[in-house]
Amino acid sequence: MSNTVGFVSLGCAKNRVDCEMMMSKVAKGGYKLIEDAAMADVAVINTCGFIESAKQESINEILELCKLKEEGKIKKIVVTGCLAQRYATQVRELIPEADVVIGLGANGDICDAISNALNGEVVESFPDKELMPLDGTRVQSTMPHFAYLRVADGCDNCCTYCAIPLIRGRFRSRKMESILEEAQRLVNNGVKELNVIAQDTTRYGEDIYSKLMLPTLLKELCKIEGLSWVRLLYCYPDRITDELIETIKTEEKIVKYIDLPLQHCNGEVLKNMNRKGNKESLTALINKLRKEIPDITLRTTLIAGFPGETKEQFEELSQFVNDMKFERLGCFAYSQEEDTKAAQFSNQLDADVKEHRAQIINEQQAIIMENLCQKHIGKTLDVLVDGYDRYAECYFGRSVFDAPEVDPCVFFTITDVKPSVGDIVKVKITDYLDCDLIGEMEI
Repeated sequence: MSNTVGFVSLGCAKNRVDCEMMMSKVAKGGYKLIEDAAMADVAVINTCGFIESAKQESINEILELCKLKEEGKIKKIVVTGCLAQRYATQVRELIPEADVVIGLGANGDICDAISNALNGEVVESFPDKELMPLDGTRVQSTMPHFAYLRVADGCDNCCTYCAIPLIRGRFRSRKMESILEEAQRLVNNGVKELNVIAQDTTRYGEDIYSKLMLPTLLKELCKIEGLSWVRLLYCYPDRITDELIETIKTEEKIVKYIDLPLQHCNGEVLKNMNRKGNKESLTALINKLRKEIPDITLRTTLIAGFPGETKEQFEELSQFVNDMKFERLGCFAYSQEEDTKAAQFSNQLDADVKEHRAQIINEQQAIIMENLCQKHIGKTLDVLVDGYDRYAECYFGRSVFDAPEVDPCVFFTITDVKPSVGDIVKVKITDYLDCDLIGEMEI
C-alpha cells in the first residue's frame, strides 16, 4: 500500500500554484494524496515568508505538525516554499523534527525528497531558485469552477520593503503556448473562472517577447469555449497601458475588475519605496480607468507606517482613500523585513503607530464599503455559485466585483430551482451584512 501525502499551502495564490504542481508530481510518483495533512504519512508544508505575520503562521503550522509526528501520527515532515527558501539554515536549526527542508528550485524533485526521507535520510536541497518549474500539470486544490493561472514568476521591481526578488528571483514569463494549453486543460476540467496572476502580471511577456503581451494573452484566453470569467490580479500601476484598458473594456469574458496594489499615494514615500508616481498620477490613472471602463471594480493594497512616513503624508493617504473610494481595499502596517533596503532605514516608526494608522485606513474603507453595499440594493447581479452554507441555510457565491478568497460574498435564497456549484445565476440584492450582499435568486 502506497504512503499517503497531504499538503498544507500558506500565503498567496502563486504559492498555491507551486503546491498544486508538487501535488501532481507526487500523485504521478505513486503516492496517494489526501486532503488532511494531519492524517497523512507524509505532511508537506508549503510555507510563506513574505512578512512577519506570514512567517509566524508558517512556523506555527510546522510546529503543529511536529506535535503530530511526536505522537506517531505522521511519519515525515517536508518543509518547502518561501520560508524554507529564505531561511534554510535557520529552519534546520530551529526545527530539527523536519525531515526534509528544500528550496523552491527543488520543487521539481519533491518525489525524490519524500522517498529519501521515508528511507531514513535527512534531506536538504537548495538549488538555484530559478530552477523552480513554471510549466507542468497541476492537481487543482481550489473549488472545481475557479483556478489561478500563473503567467510569470519572480520580480525585478525591487521595491525597498519587499523580499520577493530575494526569495523568488528575477521576473520570468512563461511561454504563451504553455499558458494557453494549461488554461484549456483547466476549462476542460470544469473551470469557469480563471484568475490571472504573477508577481507583476502587467509585465507579462516583456522579458521573452520584448514587449508587454498581457493584452494579447487575454484575447487568446477569451477564445476558450466554456470559460466564462477572466480576472486580473497583481497589476502594477505603471504598466496599465491604453491597449490593456481597451482589451478589458472590449472583451466580454474579462470581468471589469483590476487588482492594483498601489501601496501609497505620497510621491516621497513612493520614491522611498522605489516605486513611481504620486497622488496626482495615481488619481489620473484611477479616473481614466473609471471613465474608460464603466462599473469597474478597483482593488488595492496599501502600506501604512512606512519608514519616515510623516503625519502629513499619512493624512494625504487617508484623504486619498476617502476621495478615490476604492471598491476593495486592504491596508497593512509596514513590516520591517530583514535583507530589504527599507529595513536599514534609520527612521523606523513605532509598531503601535504603524498599527494605528493601518487601522484608521481600514475603518475608513469599512464605511466606504457600507455605502457601496447600499447602492447595490435593488440591483440584479450575475453570481458565480460557490456553494451552500448549511448554517445560514442559503447559497453563496461571488459577483464580478469579487475575487475568490479575498473579497466579500453574495448570500442568496432560492425558490424552486436549485443551482449547482459553478453555475452563474441572477441574484436580486435585497440587503447586506458587514460587506457581504444578501439577495434572492431570480429564475
